[in-house]
Amino acid sequence: MAKKILVIDDSALMRRVISDIINSGGDYEVAAIARDGVEGFDLIVSNPHLYSAVILDINMPKMNGLDMCAKYRSSYGYKTPVIMLTALGTTDDIVKGLKAGADDYLVKPFSFTELEARIEALLRRASDNGVNSELQCCDLILNSRNHKATRNNIDIDLTVKEYRLLEYFMSHQNVAISRMTLLKEVWDKNFDTNTNVVDVYVNYLRTKIDKDFKQKLIHTVVGVGYIMAE
Repeated sequence: MAKKILVIDDSALMRRVISDIINSGGDYEVAAIARDGVEGFDLIVSNPHLYSAVILDINMPKMNGLDMCAKYRSSYGYKTPVIMLTALGTTDDIVKGLKAGADDYLVKPFSFTELEARIEALLRRASDNGVNSELQCCDLILNSRNHKATRNNIDIDLTVKEYRLLEYFMSHQNVAISRMTLLKEVWDKNFDTNTNVVDVYVNYLRTKIDKDFKQKLIHTVVGVGYIMAE
């Protein structure tokens, strides 16, 4: 059975283009479309478990994509992947989208194949959740079933991308990982090499999992990137 996707964009042309791309894939289909965040959220409320993924534009009337995504995450959690679309592509814009709860971020204009690849990667990742349900490094525990992290039995609140980044670190402990590898493996794409989005998110993680603890787990490897180790 084809996986169902919700498309939310105020542009009729963009809704049609995205729908054509998705419906041509075979493994998934557009189950519904909406013209703004309010309409999109109402569709989710009417059947919250119908959609396997949500494709969401940022700049929309009534309720923008950032606000809708944040509302969606607070109401229904992080099980369903969200891809945000926007004409804005700076590091600050990317961080805002990811902090609102998006799993991925596509800058317009984007290629058909890139959108297909993003959808496939996120749906595959969603279906893989729970295979290794728990990862541990020292007293830090990450549960992939409920997307919860704890350290020394203290709950740690993570955004979607912070969770993905921490999951990658914990799955590759004691291995030095370059920034480009993190961009590729965590963000599933190659951003402009001038972006500092990796450093921004590593700092977010350090604040949450290392700052209040004597033993630090994320370490900088000069000239390479980062490593997670006890």
